[in-house]
Amino acid sequence: MSADVARDRVELRGLRVRGRHGVLAAERELGQVFVVDLVLELDTRAAAASDDVLDTVHYGEVAEEVTAVVAGEPVALLERLAQRVADVVLARERVLAVEVAVHKPAAPITVAFEDVVVRVRREAPPRGTPVVLALGSDLGDRAEVLRSAVAALARVPGLHLTRVSPVVESAPVRLPGTAAAEEADQQPFLNAVVVGTTTLAPHDLLAACLRVEAGHGRVRLERWGPRTLDVDVVDLGGTVARDDERLLLPHPRAHERPFVVVPWSLVDAGAVLAGPGGGPVGDLASSLTAADPDAVRVRADVDLPLPDVAAGGAA
Repeated sequence: MSADVARDRVELRGLRVRGRHGVLAAERELGQVFVVDLVLELDTRAAAASDDVLDTVHYGEVAEEVTAVVAGEPVALLERLAQRVADVVLARERVLAVEVAVHKPAAPITVAFEDVVVRVRREAPPRGTPVVLALGSDLGDRAEVLRSAVAALARVPGLHLTRVSPVVESAPVRLPGTAAAEEADQQPFLNAVVVGTTTLAPHDLLAACLRVEAGHGRVRLERWGPRTLDVDVVDLGGTVARDDERLLLPHPRAHERPFVVVPWSLVDAGAVLAGPGGGPVGDLASSLTAADPDAVRVRADVDLPLPDVAAGGAA
């Protein structure tokens, strides 16, 4: 299965509806026939597997809803009408984007013409549960690992990244009793936080993060030891879940880790960490850095862009 969300197309063309749209008073009074073409972008793989109309967009219902818009309250401009049609279509959960063409073949023009068309394309807003992921690396080319990890996460189906924090550098956290020589040999971590939304179930999101880690050579030989990549689920819509051994929400040590709360506060100043020890993330960051001013430092020289997911590729 492709790692990016499929953009299949369902097309509905030549929908003819009488409406009363236009700038002139006569158009509002007498009305005329408008023709609407729709191209809906969605992922049809679930419907292809189930053969169930509930797993796709019911184009008959879409036709009825669009007809009601065109036959309804008059507007002056085709641009306004096309936007109203797009809004109705995008309200359907499975529609990722829509192209709307509104034709006005009987427009009051004084010269010979065939048609007047306004064509718009609109994307559905991101849907899902807010999610915060923390990334870290202290092996190899740390900056490149983080860039690659963000790109891989951006291609995970059902995960929509919206912002990436500045990169910070922090000393490695080691288990008590770790020899000083081992700590001295370990590079500092580069850390960042990404925020977005997800429609994935919590364990599916965790599995996706683990796949991205594995794809970057993560091997779990030593707890808190050197690693090419960490991808931790820090917060999932403010959910507090403490009875699941595989995934505790929010991350149980997030509130005491400056390399998590500092970049998180920089990317979302109004964020709040739920659960024990939580609170406004900016306050947590201030407290931790006041206690240890050298805990983290912002690496303004390391750029971590949010990639264009349209390129696709494997996660």
